[in-house]
Amino acid sequence: MKVISAEEVHASLSYPQLIDSLQEAYGGSYSMPPRQVFLLDENKGNDAFAVLPSWNEELIGVKAFTYFPGAEEPYKSLYSKVLLFNRDHGEPLALVDGTTVTFWRTAGISGLATRLLSREDSETMLLLGTGNLASYIIKANLSVRSLKKVMVWGRNLEKAKSVIDSVSVEYPDVQFEAIEDRAAACAEADIVVAATGSHEPVVLGQWIKPGTHTDFIGNHHADKRECDTELIKKAKVYADSRVNAFKEAGEILVPISEGSFTEEGVVAELSEMCNGKALLRENEDEITLFKSIAGGLSWHDALLPLSDVHGAWVIVFICYILITTFAVLNVITGVFCESAMEAADNDRDLALQKHMSKRKRSKKRSRRSKRSGPSRRSRRS
Repeated sequence: MKVISAEEVHASLSYPQLIDSLQEAYGGSYSMPPRQVFLLDENKGNDAFAVLPSWNEELIGVKAFTYFPGAEEPYKSLYSKVLLFNRDHGEPLALVDGTTVTFWRTAGISGLATRLLSREDSETMLLLGTGNLASYIIKANLSVRSLKKVMVWGRNLEKAKSVIDSVSVEYPDVQFEAIEDRAAACAEADIVVAATGSHEPVVLGQWIKPGTHTDFIGNHHADKRECDTELIKKAKVYADSRVNAFKEAGEILVPISEGSFTEEGVVAELSEMCNGKALLRENEDEITLFKSIAGGLSWHDALLPLSDVHGAWVIVFICYILITTFAVLNVITGVFCESAMEAADNDRDLALQKHMSKRKRSKKRSRRSKRSGPSRRSRRS
């Protein structure tokens, strides 16, 4: 079984390959029972453990993570691992750093939605949010569209500049700009991605021009949202999962509660977008909106302890669809497959050499024994 670290995940993945794998995975078939979340101390209600299983015809996988919000240095508040098995005979294949996989995967889905829904001639992107996912999202979107300009907005302008500094050196032909005027930037952008975790709209429908693709990643609360009702009403709406969107996506649920939108207004979910059953962008003037629940803004922001109406603590967990993690893991394990096979060949060669050497020594002893005749003991007798 291969143990794959966060560093190895980074080294083995690239967005063009990953997004292709995600599209293939979402277009296929899989089984995914409900995720299991356990509060470890119901009196305190903070520390939690979660298990998320899934499988397809080739693989069995389970993601497990712990969430300890009160953790102090040197410990982290969240630890996550993904364990992968062979579907045919159950052999463990890999133990992978789960947090890094999730960052890659969540941004990969943003890139996949951009590939499927945005105009092919899109040139300008606006990212709202400066959290852990920011650089991943920029890279994923740049891998599917030939963008000339990327704008980054955050409540802290210095953090927006820091995000740009972390990615701009890799894209010398792209203009990067940290901005403060959201309205003007939204009006300019061909692609708008929000990953803020904001409880109030950060994107208004009146700011969005015809032909824009919008993508909302950060919010996972039924009564909170990153865009307003006007945008939902004027856009062609898609979601990664209808079931999860109708439980957790305030961008969709708030307009439904207002009577301004219906569940039938969601054109398709990601599996239908990937298997060819859904109508995608039909003209250059459509505004498209993709709502992602399966990913999260960051582990910290997506695992917020909230107080419900009864005063009990609940944990709002990332809706993490493990089957799409298989796409990530297939890419990762594929990188190590060749070296693993080489190592196995080397082991077999070494074993064969040892075996042949042992046989040669045995034959030499046998020949010496024959030349020397009977043993002393047999001659005495």
